[in-house]
This record gives sequence, C-alpha cells and structure tokens, in this order.
Amino acid sequence: MTTSQMAPATGWRAMLAPYLEREALAALFLGMSSGFPYAMIGATLTTRLAQDGISKKSVTAFSLAFLVYSFKFLWAPIVDRARLPGLNRYGQRVSWLWLSSLLVAASVIWLGSLDPKAGLMNVAFAAIALGFAGATFDIVIDAYRIETLQPRQLGVGSGMSQYGWRIGSVCAAALALVVASRAGWGLAYGLCALFVLPAALTGWWLGEPARHHEPAPVRNFKQAVGAVVGPLSEFFRRRGAFLVLAFVLLHKIGDTLANLTVRLLLDDLHFTNDEIATYDVGFGFIAYLVGIFIGGILYERLGLKRSVTISLFLMAVSNLSFALLAAIGHSSSLLAFTIGFENVSSGIGGVTIVAYLSALCNLSFTATQFALLSAAASIVGKFLTGTTAGRLIEAMGYVNFYLLTTLVALPGLALYVWMSRTGLIDESLSHDSEATDRSP
Repeated sequence: MTTSQMAPATGWRAMLAPYLEREALAALFLGMSSGFPYAMIGATLTTRLAQDGISKKSVTAFSLAFLVYSFKFLWAPIVDRARLPGLNRYGQRVSWLWLSSLLVAASVIWLGSLDPKAGLMNVAFAAIALGFAGATFDIVIDAYRIETLQPRQLGVGSGMSQYGWRIGSVCAAALALVVASRAGWGLAYGLCALFVLPAALTGWWLGEPARHHEPAPVRNFKQAVGAVVGPLSEFFRRRGAFLVLAFVLLHKIGDTLANLTVRLLLDDLHFTNDEIATYDVGFGFIAYLVGIFIGGILYERLGLKRSVTISLFLMAVSNLSFALLAAIGHSSSLLAFTIGFENVSSGIGGVTIVAYLSALCNLSFTATQFALLSAAASIVGKFLTGTTAGRLIEAMGYVNFYLLTTLVALPGLALYVWMSRTGLIDESLSHDSEATDRSP
C-alpha cells in the first residue's frame, strides 16, 4: 500500500483522537446518566398519564416538576463547597456524585411504584422529588465535566456530553415504553434507575478532578450567603450580563413548549407505543446524533457566534414541522421527517449553546454559575408549558399552537444576533474560560 493510500486513515485517526481521550469519554458517560431523569418526568411520564386518561391540563401541569431544575442555582453553592461526612475521603465532587446517584435511583423507583389513577397528588410529589434529585445530579455532573475538560476540549466535551445525554434519555425512554407494555410501569422505572451507573462509575474511574480554584469552606450563615451571592455578583458585574441572561431566558421558550407537548400530539394522532418508540425515540436518537456531529463541525469551522446563530434559527423553524404533522394527521413518513428535523436542530444547538454557556462560567464558581445559566435556559418555557400549554392546545388547536411556538422563538434569535454585532458576546465570556471565537 502506498503512502498516499494510507493518508486518509491517518486523517481519520487524527479526527477521532479527541473523542477517545479520557476526559471526552467521561463527558459521554456523565451525559448518559444526566439525561435519563429528565426523560422519566418528561416524555415517559407524559405518555403514561395520557394513556391513563388524565386530562391535558393535568398532564402538562406535571412539567412544573421541571421548575425544580430551574432553581438549582440556589443550592448549587452547597454542592460547590460542602463536604460529605464519611464520603469526602473520595473527593468532594465524587462524593456528591455518588450521593446524588442514589437519590435519583430511589426517586425513579418511587415514581414508578405509584398508580396515577389511585392518587395523582402522590405522583406529583414523586415527580418533584425526582426533579430535585435530578437537578442536584446535574449540578454535580456539570461541574465535574467542566473541571475535568481542558480548554481545548470544550467543543468536543460539549458534543460528547450531548451524545451521552441523548443516549441516556432515549434508551431510558425506549426501555420504559417497551417494558411497560409487557410487564408494567413499576418494573420499567426500576430498570431505568440503573442509568445512574455510568456517572457513578466515571467518578470511580477518573477520581476527583483537580479544582482550578479551591473554594473556602462555609462555617457560618454569612459565609453561606456569600457562597450564593459571590458567584452571581461576579457574573452580573460583566458588561452586558443582564442582556446575556435575557437571551438565556428567551432563546429556548419555543423549543421547550414544543418538546414537552409532542407526546400529547402523538397520543391524539393515535400513534402506538411501538410507533413512538420507533420514531420519536429510535429515529429521533439517530437524528440527534447526526445533529451533534454537525454541531461540532459548525463550532470548529465557524466559531462560537455564527454556529450558535445557525442553531437558534434551525431550532425555531423546526417547530413548523410539528404544525405540519398536526395538520396532516397520522403519517409515519411525516412523523419521521418531523422528528428528524427537530432532533438534528436540537443536536446542533446542544453542542453550540452548551459550549457557549460553559464558556460563560468562571472556574472559581463552576457549579453555581453553570447551574444558573442552564436553569435559566428553559425556566420560562417550562413554566408556560405547566401553566398554559394544555389550555392553549385545547383553545387554539395543535396547528396554531406550534405556529405560536415558532413565533416566540424569534426574540431570542434576534437578541443574540444584536449582541453578536455589538461585541457583547465576546465581552460577556469569562476571562478564565479561554474560549475563542474564530468567526470574522
């Protein structure tokens, strides 16, 4: 074989090498565990409640359990600084990783053991408990991932984290649907609880990450207040910080409204569990992986600002495909297109926007600042879904509802474009993030 014939193999090895590094693989495994609790109180619980005959208003109200995620920055400083008795010898991050794993597993099993028809309020309490446990799990996982990755691995690590998140959420959702159809929801949720293991084992494999800035221990109430206020005040002292937060609040409203109600649409269009598992879960998983791959290329080739702009546009336009599906009705081919378009767009956005949020974080306050930003990213959409989405669907129909979700996604896109042109995007990045933007 000639040297020229071997060159492509060398090129492929060089392209794949960053994805095979320990830190990148750790981001993949952490993402797998991070994704599945969201699926348990999102699409899976929505399908379960809809099939039990619970009204749309009550079903969409359960998305309020996600609001727990939106306030996780309030207790993130505890995760950042508190040391757990008995476990701290394994490291502060690792000990919290293991504790939150146990809390998530226990909450999933509890939620699966309840009968919505017998007591809907108990199911609500269990969903909120899982939301709290999952949010704490996310705080630890995000901090562990950001502190483990080197600055040059930020794009790859964000992509691998999104791969893992979708693998975990899709596999858990598919497993739940398949097992529930044959052996009931209790066993389905119990088996899904095993998805905490990738993160727990990653903590054992990599051990405690080196802290870039060792936090001071909290010894009194004043220091506890400072642990919350300090990270937030550092962020808001940056020029344009409030506009950045406004963007974070606005950009995902339409996407969240669409995604948290899609199972209601599929149920009303009479798609079966097997069809949902095949298209929404299986085909959607493949499309999301493709989107993540494209997102990584866009981030690498176009830089942060332009790649985020493209992803925001695609995420807004993808909601139109749901409106088309609602207008046409039960169609497997159109469902495949809709799920494919939405998941490719979400995959691209997952890489570029998570990389942007990570670059905003000061490494002195990793857990708290990322918790604030990631929570804010969907708080408005979750609140609207839980309080008004069901009523809007009943009042205006699915077609007009999904047209509305497209419109409400546009202000976030417009704000980001304006911030890019005025230089506020670059100025808002943390000075120690070492993020660079190669766009002209």
